Amino acid sequence: MQRRAVRALPPDTLLPTAQPEYVASWIYVFGVLTLSSLVVVVTTGCVLALFGPAWWHVSDAGRYVNSLHLWSVELFMFFMVVHLWGKFFMAAWRGRRALTWITGAVVFLASIGAAFTGYLVQQNFDSQWIADQAKDGLNSVGIGAWFNVLDFGQMFMWHVVLLPLAVVVLAVWHMLLVRLRGVVPPIGATTADDAPGAGRSQEPA
Repeated sequence: MQRRAVRALPPDTLLPTAQPEYVASWIYVFGVLTLSSLVVVVTTGCVLALFGPAWWHVSDAGRYVNSLHLWSVELFMFFMVVHLWGKFFMAAWRGRRALTWITGAVVFLASIGAAFTGYLVQQNFDSQWIADQAKDGLNSVGIGAWFNVLDFGQMFMWHVVLLPLAVVVLAVWHMLLVRLRGVVPPIGATTADDAPGAGRSQEPA
């Protein structure tokens, strides 16, 4: 198992000491910013789930952590959208990177579901309005019976267990694929730069 793991995930590829020069461009920063904000989202979300809704409604510390969770989600979605569109216009599926692109797109879809259920579990008039408006739409497509947006317990479990697990697993898979295939070079770059590990001269910051 160790030999197979090393062949499938070479340590030199997963933990490079340098990156291609074109990685110094700002468009490549948004992937790291997305992952960084995701770490804050998961960390603050775990704290909120540990102490429960009463804590984040009543306690000053709870409201503070709740605010951190909200704004880290806002940044996470913003960074991810910029990253997604940037890679779309760079045709990031080039060079056997189709699966990398697909996993990133699925992470985006799962994140929308996680953000949606997060709004539903706020326990305020805003969440009630969102749930009421979404109920008819979900019923119209036939999934309202098992995805009941008016059921706080069900939405809470979707938000704190199922969807975050999907987002984290897919994000890790996506990151491993990026390491294995290398970051996508700009359109028009030389073929040599398209190979993982080739043309590495920019030391990481």
